Amino acid sequence: MTATADAEAAENGLTPLADYLGSVLRRLRALPPLDLDLTQAYGNVLAEDVVAPHSFPAFDQAAVDGYAARWEDISGGGRGYVPAQSGGSGGRTVRLNVVGDLGAASWRPVRLTPGSCFSAAAGAPLPIGADVVVPVEWTDQGMAAVEIFRVPKRGYGLRRTGEEVTGGAVLARCGTYVSPALVAVLAATGIGHVVVRPSPRVVIVATGDELVDVGRGSQPGQVVDANSHALTAAAAEAGALAYRVGICDDDPEGLRGLLEDQTLNADLIITTGGTGTGPGDMVRRILSRREGSRAGPVTFTDVALYPGTALGFGTVGAEEVPVVCLPGDPGAAMIGFEVLARPAINLLAGAEPVFRPSVRAHLLETVASPSGLREFRPAHVAERRGGGYTVQPLNGGPFTLSGLAEANGLLVLGERVTAAAAGSTVDVLLLDRRR
Repeated sequence: MTATADAEAAENGLTPLADYLGSVLRRLRALPPLDLDLTQAYGNVLAEDVVAPHSFPAFDQAAVDGYAARWEDISGGGRGYVPAQSGGSGGRTVRLNVVGDLGAASWRPVRLTPGSCFSAAAGAPLPIGADVVVPVEWTDQGMAAVEIFRVPKRGYGLRRTGEEVTGGAVLARCGTYVSPALVAVLAATGIGHVVVRPSPRVVIVATGDELVDVGRGSQPGQVVDANSHALTAAAAEAGALAYRVGICDDDPEGLRGLLEDQTLNADLIITTGGTGTGPGDMVRRILSRREGSRAGPVTFTDVALYPGTALGFGTVGAEEVPVVCLPGDPGAAMIGFEVLARPAINLLAGAEPVFRPSVRAHLLETVASPSGLREFRPAHVAERRGGGYTVQPLNGGPFTLSGLAEANGLLVLGERVTAAAAGSTVDVLLLDRRR
């Protein structure tokens, strides 16, 4: 954000978005680390570097089903080289004596002698002296003796000790996301526990006397609660352990009691609704209320953000659990989650970076944007042949839920942008979409 954009936002009585996010995120700290069993670590972020206690593979082993042999025996340079009388594929073959079978459970060390080989299953330990494994499909699959129709290169079909990971090597750095593939690497090298940042427990509360639960349609005086369901899903997508509490009426004592109860179960609380300055905006009135000479635990700020300028952040309860207060409009709540709540969840989880990845894209359609506000608009991003991206704004603007549902990106238009012409280059946040 430029200094000019900051000044323009200030003139409008709004806090620049970058300044607001910086002030909020500086108040958060990653959750204390936990030592977890490897089977429970998936989805968390490592809190310290992980070093391999053992090499992987732990021993020389066959990589394919076949015959473990000495390469000089099958290439014609060894004493055991015995030309066959007939060629299985019209050419010359090599015949070796099969002196035993090796499976993945074999453990006694064995040694090759010139002119011999072992039948070996994938994963079986190699006999001493073997430096090639001939795949079964390149042979006649003999049992006492085998004819080899095709000679592989030296070292083919086998894996050496420590070929992938050597003992003492750093497997993953602090801050690395524990993926299923990383779990496999950790397990293969002998690791049973890792120290991770726990997934944040996030509680979502929707507020408003007008709210009714799903399963019915909205009507005058009643609005279906879409926010708590959508934000619970969004928090889970961000890696949190998300819990939907449901609907809380605009009752001061009820809201205070509910939030106080949830501080025992939450690392972050997200509320929707009541962040404005109207007569029914109870969340702002309750949580920002001064007690004596002290300010309330939550500060509400009018941010240069479109949609949804009014955001709240602070702590509640004796445990001072962080709380993020988002607007009640579903579109504004979803954008507010992306801008504020999602980075907070990532920071608590120890994940880096905390923000979505972004790209520069070629705009396909001219769009207008409100002056002095940073707009986040649902859009569809596509890669161009030859490199780069294009971005198509979706119909309806940032408030439309259908646009958000279709979007795989958010077009970002800065505070000074009142119109972006087709063909210009713009910033786009990339959204995770499993399709």
